[in-house]
Amino acid sequence: MKKTVFSFLIMLVFLSFEAMAQGIVTGKLVDASSGETLIGANVVEKGTSNGVATDAFGKFKLNVSNNNGTLVLSYVGYQDKTVSFALSNGKANMGTVKMSADGKLGEVVLVGKGIIDLAEDRKTPIAVSTITPEIIKAKAANNDLPELIKSTPSVQNVKGGGYGDGQVFLRGFDQTNTAFLLNGQPINGMEDGKMYWSNWSGVMDIANAIQVQRGLGSSKLAISSVGGTVNIVTKTVDTKEGGFIGGMAANNNYMKTNAYYSTGLMDNGLAVSAMLGHWQGDGYIDGTVGQGQTYFLSLGYKPSEEHVFNFLVTGAPQWHGTSRHQTITKFYDADKLGAQSLSDQLQENRRWSNNYGYYKGELYAGGRNFYHKPIVNLSWDWTIDDKKELSVTGYGSLGRGGFAFGSGIDRNSQGLYDYDGAVDAGKGYTKASVNAHNWYGVLANMNIELNDNLELNIGADGRFYNGQHYRVATDFFGVDSISQENRSIGEYAVKNTQGFNPWGSIPFFSDIARKDRMDRNFSEDINYFGAFGQLEYAKDNYSLFLQGAISNQSHQRHGFWGTTKDVLDQGLGDSEKITNLGYNLKLGGAYNVTDQDKVYTNFGYYSRQPFHDDLFVNNNYSNVTNPLTVDQNQEITGIEAGYKHVGDVQVNANVYYTQWDNRVMNGGGIDNDKDGVDDQFSTVGPISQTHYGAELELMSQLTDKLSVSAYLSLGDWRYGSNGVARTVSDDPANAEKYGDTTQIVYLDGVKVGNVAQTTAGIGLNYEVTKELSMNANYNYYADMYGNTTRVEAFINEDHKGAIKLPSYSTVDLGVRYNVELKNGNSIDVNLNVNNVFDKLYIENIRTNNHIETDSEGQWNGVDVSNQVKWGYGRTWNFGVRYNF
Repeated sequence: MKKTVFSFLIMLVFLSFEAMAQGIVTGKLVDASSGETLIGANVVEKGTSNGVATDAFGKFKLNVSNNNGTLVLSYVGYQDKTVSFALSNGKANMGTVKMSADGKLGEVVLVGKGIIDLAEDRKTPIAVSTITPEIIKAKAANNDLPELIKSTPSVQNVKGGGYGDGQVFLRGFDQTNTAFLLNGQPINGMEDGKMYWSNWSGVMDIANAIQVQRGLGSSKLAISSVGGTVNIVTKTVDTKEGGFIGGMAANNNYMKTNAYYSTGLMDNGLAVSAMLGHWQGDGYIDGTVGQGQTYFLSLGYKPSEEHVFNFLVTGAPQWHGTSRHQTITKFYDADKLGAQSLSDQLQENRRWSNNYGYYKGELYAGGRNFYHKPIVNLSWDWTIDDKKELSVTGYGSLGRGGFAFGSGIDRNSQGLYDYDGAVDAGKGYTKASVNAHNWYGVLANMNIELNDNLELNIGADGRFYNGQHYRVATDFFGVDSISQENRSIGEYAVKNTQGFNPWGSIPFFSDIARKDRMDRNFSEDINYFGAFGQLEYAKDNYSLFLQGAISNQSHQRHGFWGTTKDVLDQGLGDSEKITNLGYNLKLGGAYNVTDQDKVYTNFGYYSRQPFHDDLFVNNNYSNVTNPLTVDQNQEITGIEAGYKHVGDVQVNANVYYTQWDNRVMNGGGIDNDKDGVDDQFSTVGPISQTHYGAELELMSQLTDKLSVSAYLSLGDWRYGSNGVARTVSDDPANAEKYGDTTQIVYLDGVKVGNVAQTTAGIGLNYEVTKELSMNANYNYYADMYGNTTRVEAFINEDHKGAIKLPSYSTVDLGVRYNVELKNGNSIDVNLNVNNVFDKLYIENIRTNNHIETDSEGQWNGVDVSNQVKWGYGRTWNFGVRYNF
């Protein structure tokens, strides 16, 4: 590790021998009509790849290589602009530069620009925060998207255990109820809405902007997000030749290298961009070792000013170990705890996990995620005339991989899996629950300017999905085969192992013989068709919009597995085809009180179809539909009002109310025999949730060198009704032993759990010199409650509600050093330290155990029997990037 950091420093010193820039040009970019600042706009010195992005106040500071020259200004949805500069005493101030709508994204020809739903595309505001390219470049490092957006209102990032296992909550709703878009393309799982960030590890390296749209958002697609929409805009076709080479080191032996190159848009109209990367590390939590690669290729063609074509493929094959929830005090055997105090145990063992072991002297992850999800899309943008534009994108994804775990493998005296012992005993193996899919879709949007004041958007969205689910053997420990019984094909022996290589998973999963599948085997078809339209009227100080969408979903399950157990007979053959119609309606308006002040209000109603996994009583084994969901769309009503002020101090304030009815949720596992393993699972519904709150965001450039941003979110999120829990078994033996039950779950008035309902933060950025800057971020989380998705805690009417978790705060520090070289190239050096003071806190909890008279102890008001995940302690990353 020391050698690696030293090598980075040597490279920095060597490259810094080149002469420095001539001087500095400063200025500010604003919208020509509204005067609003343009955050993340690109400012490039013409004829070079030397450029910067505007900050949160629309301001820029660019080190230039000539005394006289030209700047090229570009921004999403705005016309490119050029301005000349002349240095005087090494400086030039361009003042406030106004840009007009209808243009490109940064140094990129915006591909699929009608599909990408950015807030700037609509004059009526929404509650939105934008993460600029400069912040992404400085903070992405070894982090996933949730970490980058955590310092925005009503957002909480939970890191999870292993690489890419984190998640983000938005206005109290988890990732399954937040829409994530990649260049306008939906990327939430079709079956359950989930997001797995390990499959998107390379996206941050090619991201130009991230926009967090809270609540109703500006998306024109026939999607119905409850918490909000997060839009990731990536590189596609660069207008200038250039690229970068980067390397990074971080805590726990993390290493990352990547390289990117673009030809730029050549005279023949062609452009090629490509990136390759590799990462590996031991993981912050014990046993969560992992590694992966990232790749990206974009082929662009612009035959004329009217047409732009782009082919893009990207993927991030990876594998990583996973951790488990911990009981607060019971980390090791009692003998090993000795006389340590509770606080000592917590501080010393916060990285503890026993979800791994050793095999032939090498660490072997006991729970392992491995996946490869290449995505391909082809886009066409056609400027028909000065009044009409058409964008069409077709895309496809082949996801292959799963989650592997052990069977018949005992633990040793340290509590770790004993793989060598399993070989000696001749009884151990690992198997993987496979999640494979083929996913294809098409998006189309036409924008028509009807007159100077009225604009129409119409479009369509189609998705076709086939998912395949089964288990396969991944590794043998002292066995040659595994005996199986499937009523479809009789008794047989599984003799082949698949392994964990994500690169090999695509051909293997395509060819694997059905007789090598075990435990379960089914597939599902999900088809989705949607249409949408939007009208926006803007005149003088007013703007109004009306938006509507309708969609039809069909779902069918195909079961191939059955045993002599009657409970599994229901899983053979084809289920009935379930078809649900959904729709949404949004309308809003805004009024410009002054050139700097605007007020707005938006209203929306969604009728949303349930997820595929909610439509069956036990999707792993049964074709029987769930009466709680099959004919019941979920209903979401949203109302919000806001105020925006632009100027030396920027203010974004809004209030919101969200009512979610007919909700169905996974009720979690039930451990009937208290052996630490769940025997049954439940679906709870229909229930309602009410979320309302207020959000405030402030930004100001206090001095030429010091800028500050701050936010405050106050929420009250709770269930508004009781529900009914239908309990089923994942294992035939448990189904026979415990049966299936239906009972009331008393949730009315219970606070929504596992997410902070009060958040606040402040960020500072100080420019020490023109090359060196420092930043600090403080984030505070409070009013968190215990897990409310596990039904065990709420089946008695006299329950005590959700336990309240202790509040916590973290401080992050960063240093950035940017060297502009004489040839227009540059070097970026970034050092980030997160949770500087090594704060100990609970970020996630699996249980909801209250302190009782016979409790063994408590920590900060939390009973020690609860199973928790601790937040990460102090972590760091150091990276060097050479831009050319």
